Amino acid sequence: MNRWFKILIIVLCCSGAVQAGDALSIDIDWSNKANSHALGQATGIAIDSHNHVFIFHRADRVWVEPMPNEAISKSTIIMLGGASGKRMAEWGADAFIMPHGLSIDNDDNVWLTDVGGHTVQKFNHEGNLLLTLGTKGGAGEDASHFNMPADVDFSKHGEIFVADGYQNTRVIKFSKNGDYLMQWGKPGKEPGELNLPHGIAVSDDGRVFVADRANSRMQVFTDKGKLIRVIGREIVGRPYGIAVSPEGNIWVIDGGDQPDETRAIVRQLSEDYKLLNSINTNTDNFPNVLGHDIAVAQDGAVYVVDAWANRVLKLHWD
Repeated sequence: MNRWFKILIIVLCCSGAVQAGDALSIDIDWSNKANSHALGQATGIAIDSHNHVFIFHRADRVWVEPMPNEAISKSTIIMLGGASGKRMAEWGADAFIMPHGLSIDNDDNVWLTDVGGHTVQKFNHEGNLLLTLGTKGGAGEDASHFNMPADVDFSKHGEIFVADGYQNTRVIKFSKNGDYLMQWGKPGKEPGELNLPHGIAVSDDGRVFVADRANSRMQVFTDKGKLIRVIGREIVGRPYGIAVSPEGNIWVIDGGDQPDETRAIVRQLSEDYKLLNSINTNTDNFPNVLGHDIAVAQDGAVYVVDAWANRVLKLHWD
């Protein structure tokens, strides 16, 4: 396993906006410690205000269709120290059919999407269920149902945005309390249309970034669904997950083209959508990688989960 980290990540600087001398490399010690804890297919990641890293994974289950009916019996959430990589807590057994997206709100609550159970669920820091959106076990396309929801994020005011991606191809907006407000999106490839909205992130200025995965592009909307910008494949590749850093940079994980041309490439964009960096995290040519989600901590560290390599990587600035 340690051979993953023999080569440091090469950073390709594509803009003068990055300060001279700045470079991202794998934090070898942290990543080794983190990956000593057995992970299944790792699909979601986020960091709370205490620099705890939460990872959502599938334990001993892999993606299969049709989806099973029973929940995974093992823990599916692991909390690691952002500084140490040590395991601090685990929970989530007997709760999820097919883990997918993970986000943390401004109150450090943990939100999880279950594409097998068709729900978006809110938990407190210790794993106690606080709220369920959608109808558990029931797929649908109205205001009270999802159909394989992929990801969730929040405005600075606490409004909830769900990428209901695999079947319904829409973004749904809820109030902070979980009341339905509105939705947008329909299947297609024209600007504003969607084809598998897989990841979602909301910036402090209210822009909603959607990883329009099957269309190989990122679309940017207002919080009321008005299209602002389309960022094409030449910039973002095939985006799976999106994060916005505290200073406003946009971070994308490009998972590539299934089944034979997958990858795990981090792409850093400026606030005005210019490409700053493109970083290949598969430095050892690991045979099966699929970059699935990305998160950025307050201290600038970047975290990536790789669903096919069953691993998490921490990147830090040198």
